[in-house]
Amino acid sequence: MHRINYKHLQYFHSVAIEGSIQLAAIRLNVTPQTISGQLKMLEEDLGIALFAKSGRGLELTDAGRVALDYSRQIFQLGDELQEVMNLGITERPTEFRVGIVDALPKSIAHRLLSPAMSLPGTMRIVCHEEQMSALLGELAVHRLDLVLADSPIPPGMNIRCFNHLLGRSRLACFASSGLIQQQQGNLQFPDVLNEAPVLLPTDTASGLRTDLLSWFNRTGIAVRIAGEFDDSALLKAFGSQGHGYFFAPDVIREEICAKYQVQCVGTVHELMQEFYAISAERRISHQAVAAITRQTPLGEIN
Repeated sequence: MHRINYKHLQYFHSVAIEGSIQLAAIRLNVTPQTISGQLKMLEEDLGIALFAKSGRGLELTDAGRVALDYSRQIFQLGDELQEVMNLGITERPTEFRVGIVDALPKSIAHRLLSPAMSLPGTMRIVCHEEQMSALLGELAVHRLDLVLADSPIPPGMNIRCFNHLLGRSRLACFASSGLIQQQQGNLQFPDVLNEAPVLLPTDTASGLRTDLLSWFNRTGIAVRIAGEFDDSALLKAFGSQGHGYFFAPDVIREEICAKYQVQCVGTVHELMQEFYAISAERRISHQAVAAITRQTPLGEIN
């Protein structure tokens, strides 16, 4: 089996990024014939085609997309090596790759990650934000070390992962002062929500939506869903502009009121939002994952 020629891999990476041999040749300041020849040698060494013709350009085959993913990581490590050498660092940083469900408030994610950030030694944290299903897929193939979420693994997902409860908080309801003055009158919470505009996470973004809808039904409150959002920060931004009432963990009440210039109109004592770390291993070896998942469950985060 031939060892990969990294010059060939560089040419492949450039063609994949640029979408054509001609553009890659301009970028690398070599002739198109040189790149074509090197690509052919790389494909022969790997025993599979990496590109297929698409009009005047090229598109990646399935194998090519896998190769591109690996090449990105290889060149990222090369950049990291150069950075470490330039800084005179004598210890390689530990990489900690975290997926954060986009409905999880950012400040809570930071709090949940704090045990790992205080570990001795040098660590590089890489955070990706996405919906739960996509992040669990990345975790299952070990492209992520950990996923932080506001719910456990959904039932029916054929993925071998493990839930670790880290904390919980009651839910609070927020609104802009203008919306409160417009809607509230003499009504108290939660009656003020009846026929009022409400902003909710989408059904794919958070288990919180189902809990809230069930609570509305139990209490006989008929709300008007004015918006649905994958991203919790965008939801709060719309709420700050008076587009609807919204819900968030009570534990970050002061932060939300200050950042978004809104007021807390009440607390839903019946509903608790939980926060989970999800790992791909039962016996955890990564020190940062261990620091987070082995802590005693926090109860209500403070």
